[in-house]
Amino acid sequence: MYTTDRRRLLKYLAGFAAGSRLYETAAAAPGSVRGMRISRYEIYQTQVPWAERVREMAILNWRRENMDVPHSPHTVIKLHTDEGLVGIGEGGNEDTLKSMVGHSPWEYVFNDGIGGVQTAIYDLLGKATGLPACYLLSATPKKRIIQAYWSLSYPPDMLAKEAQLAANLGYRVHKVKIRPWEDPVAQAQALFSVVPRDYRVWGDANHFWGSVGRTLYYTKKLAEFPGYFGLESPLRSTEGYRQLKGQVPLRLAEHWGLVDPMLAAREGVLDAWISACPTFGLTMFRQSAFAHFYNIPLWDESSCWSGIGLAIQAQQAAAYPGIEYTINAAVTAEDDLVKEPFAMKDGFYDIPQRPGLGVTLDEDAVDKYRVR
Repeated sequence: MYTTDRRRLLKYLAGFAAGSRLYETAAAAPGSVRGMRISRYEIYQTQVPWAERVREMAILNWRRENMDVPHSPHTVIKLHTDEGLVGIGEGGNEDTLKSMVGHSPWEYVFNDGIGGVQTAIYDLLGKATGLPACYLLSATPKKRIIQAYWSLSYPPDMLAKEAQLAANLGYRVHKVKIRPWEDPVAQAQALFSVVPRDYRVWGDANHFWGSVGRTLYYTKKLAEFPGYFGLESPLRSTEGYRQLKGQVPLRLAEHWGLVDPMLAAREGVLDAWISACPTFGLTMFRQSAFAHFYNIPLWDESSCWSGIGLAIQAQQAAAYPGIEYTINAAVTAEDDLVKEPFAMKDGFYDIPQRPGLGVTLDEDAVDKYRVR
């Protein structure tokens, strides 16, 4: 059977993050924690319908973008160890999980090659050490983070109802999709008529605007609403962002890598990055470090469709100062597959202080929505 000794484990972790909290935690852990191995796994495919209040319009939105998305799909996993611990996560595949059996979970720290299985690794190591996952990544994580509510491009009256629901749930930041089939100014007018004065919104055009002129026209209109503060992905070209520099009264954000990061830092063409990184290891660590160093923060939507995903987003946002916002798209589905509510208060989410991700898999929900 494969084993991991203390020296090999510490050398491996030091190679990725010398002096990091993970290195220190591994060094101080008892032998049973350092030596534990993954003994087996479970994997389930689920399909969660969209919430009834938005279902018809959500499906129509996806179809207008040439996508057939009648539900929210999830790959739910469990990693078991020979010490009797179980880590829950989302993502990965059978081949990856099979290859991990017999190995130490410590080997997969910062390993982007396993994709979403990283979520279960964080949960497992947090439970093994008795620490919330954010303390594996930082000695001084934030106690609370800001999470944004998420909406598709709904008609103004429907978007207003979603914003009112979000405000009542404690949200104070809202990401709204901007699409050609709805007037973003009419959407903003309806939304801001029903929310508190401290409610803030950013729009996501997903490159539908396509021109500098259209972007300047709409951003000036939207900036007339005091709470409208940001615009995501209006254009596809770096040259377009250069032309927008200093002309847009909103914070400009783009997905990581669509504009060269060093160019963005050097020329100041962006105010924030959108991280849709499907992995939670070294890539996310580097993105957040870059964002923090150059003061171009991350708005993180790397895993925003289930309660498990929201938990790992929150833990990483607490640990990494480069992450300004996380995003909750799970509000669009009828269930998020965890037992604990993602409770917001005055715009903030308090990081759970339980070991691991801090959430409990809802086994009944997984069974209900499982694909058989």
